[in-house]
Amino acid sequence: MNLSAALNSVLLSSLLIFVVGCTAPKAPGRALHFDYVASVSEVAAGAKKVDIWIPVPQDDESQKISQLEIKAPGKHRLTTEKVYGNRMVYVSLEAPFPEKAEVRVSFDVERLEVSSVSSLPAVRAGARLLGGDRMAPISEEVQKRASQAAEGKKGIPAVARGLYDRVLSDMAYDKSGKGWGRGDVAHACTIGKGNCSDFHTLFIAMARSRKIPAFFEIGFPIPPDRSEGTIGGYHCWAWYSEGDSWRPVDISEADKAPEKTEYFFGNICRNRFSMSSGRDLLLEPRQQGGPVNFFIYPYVEVDGKPAGAKVERTFSFRNLD
Repeated sequence: MNLSAALNSVLLSSLLIFVVGCTAPKAPGRALHFDYVASVSEVAAGAKKVDIWIPVPQDDESQKISQLEIKAPGKHRLTTEKVYGNRMVYVSLEAPFPEKAEVRVSFDVERLEVSSVSSLPAVRAGARLLGGDRMAPISEEVQKRASQAAEGKKGIPAVARGLYDRVLSDMAYDKSGKGWGRGDVAHACTIGKGNCSDFHTLFIAMARSRKIPAFFEIGFPIPPDRSEGTIGGYHCWAWYSEGDSWRPVDISEADKAPEKTEYFFGNICRNRFSMSSGRDLLLEPRQQGGPVNFFIYPYVEVDGKPAGAKVERTFSFRNLD
């Protein structure tokens, strides 16, 4: 490489973009301590049993979990969901119940910026990564949009980029109105707006319609400009298979910051971490209610029904760097 080419390469690298504190590729990892606290109160009169499930993160190529500590009343144990391999803590309480039952899951996490991985726990779902979800069937509309987005494109990277661009074109990050935030593909196609779950539901359904394995991952965003504080809620993204590797996309973040569109096709930053993957989950032990749409907040059943108690949650972090 001559000097001019080398300088151009350096300049190009300097233009790499980031959002929510996302640094340029090959940034160092971010280490932090996280506290996930769930509290259950106001249990219905006469209830005999309360069951609580809370997601617990695990190691993969993008993150390392350590110093895991669980504090809970009554009986509790770590379990693993069978399809996607999600880990969780299960707590079982019997009457009489405390005024407020608190479950605290604390851990350290080191998260890396990622552009490609060879495997993830959810890959064990196999053929499930090509099928529809309850709220995201492979509908005619999904197939039509995917076909249009893939037209003239050859190879998985090109097709995936076409799908990514089509979702960006069709969707707007907008949490007004009702129906957003459930990962409802019909709502996404009809209304054309929503949050991260709606964006990535559409991308995953379109990818699967083109026989590209893809899945949903959900966790928490960590503010890049704060060393500690509370987190208001979740963030999610998607992975698709390029054969021997898996690549991430974060289309909702790209929509919020269009100048970062290139970055978020194939990169996710260190200022987040994963809690679980997949949709329509049967927890372990299996809940008596229907499949869980996605698993980020506490799931609670009172006498086998997903109602009958007040459930509150708080999330906080502090840097370990």
